[in-house]
Amino acid sequence: MTMVKVVMDPETNPLRRLPSAQRFQLMVLLSVMWTTIFCASASAWIWYGELMVGHLLVALGIIATTFVFQTSQPKMTYRDFPARDGSTRYDDV
Repeated sequence: MTMVKVVMDPETNPLRRLPSAQRFQLMVLLSVMWTTIFCASASAWIWYGELMVGHLLVALGIIATTFVFQTSQPKMTYRDFPARDGSTRYDDV
């Protein structure tokens, strides 16, 4: 699986378990963030330290994207693992 497919394909990225409306909102937010990062990096080209500014923006974007993808994963509980004998599990155990 390519990295582009993992990030851009809504059926394979870590946001796939969210409802489609929330998934769309988060992907739009991430796309606006990345557009801003690349535009700011391109405009920083005329300043001293442009490479540092660009690299810092890309690093912060990667950190923010990783945070969004990791926090979208549902937390596993004991109820997500069925008992071997097939019995049900209750909340008041």
